Amino acid sequence: MRTATLYRFSLPMEAGVILRYQRLKTRDGFLVHLQDNGQQGWGEIAPLPEFSRETIEQAGEAAMTWLKQWHLGIEPDESELPSVAFGVSCALAELQGKLPEEADYRKVPLCNGDPDELIVRLSKMGGQKVAKVKVGLYEAVRDGMVVNVLLEAVPDLVLRLDANRSWSRVKADGFAKYVNPDYRNRIAFLEEPCRTPEESLAFARNTGIAIAWDESVRDEGFNVEVQKGVAAIVIKPTLVGSLARCRRLISAAHNAGLEAVISSSIETSFGLTQLARVAHWLTPATIPGLDTLELIQFQLVRRWPGSTVPVKGLDELEIAWRS
Repeated sequence: MRTATLYRFSLPMEAGVILRYQRLKTRDGFLVHLQDNGQQGWGEIAPLPEFSRETIEQAGEAAMTWLKQWHLGIEPDESELPSVAFGVSCALAELQGKLPEEADYRKVPLCNGDPDELIVRLSKMGGQKVAKVKVGLYEAVRDGMVVNVLLEAVPDLVLRLDANRSWSRVKADGFAKYVNPDYRNRIAFLEEPCRTPEESLAFARNTGIAIAWDESVRDEGFNVEVQKGVAAIVIKPTLVGSLARCRRLISAAHNAGLEAVISSSIETSFGLTQLARVAHWLTPATIPGLDTLELIQFQLVRRWPGSTVPVKGLDELEIAWRS
């Protein structure tokens, strides 16, 4: 007999987390729990404000509609809302034993400001040194100088950069001007430096700094293809959709000789542990971008290994719907 429960959560964020045009005070979403023939599966549905096209209310309504059909024995179509499609597909994959337990808990450390702090963290890392730097929040010249300092200070460091389409072509070129040409091949990629894909491609060709598609992956009509200067695609499943869609994108990227990187959308520890499993399963050669755990003041039900952040249990959550 099939049973399903939808739990709602709201976890306080650390102070100072700003998404585009608003401060994010809480991380809100749902946990889906499916049970069938003695098996169970879980998934997280957590649209990200300013980035997801659906609101939390729309996601909740769509999830309940899907669960009501599933409970009746119907196999519902994939939700058109990416966060719902991803969370439900994870629950189904766990239920059916298709989501491996093995996980890639390596994290690419994220630098939002102080490069000295990142250098200290990197000094404690063993093996491959990879870090991510958010650029485009300050002056492009400052960003270029920070990147230069990091690459000079840590000779075996490879950087992933993310500009979120924030620069004009002139500002992007200003950034590149301050990065030593000898260091540019140690920038694994710069995610979407310019406001349009065409400008980003021209930037890559002219500077020799490789780029990656991130927002473009979620644009209607996006196709993975071989393009000069493009090194990778970044897949944020909460924003992209179901596991099946993510697998198709990853396969297409690998076939085109591109790296595919699983990345977070500030999921809870519950969602991050599932993303770590997805990364180990589908992109085992690539360290995922999951260093967002400590942006939220509590973990949720499932712990991230080694984390001392307090955990909120299932008994503390509101039941939004139950069959």
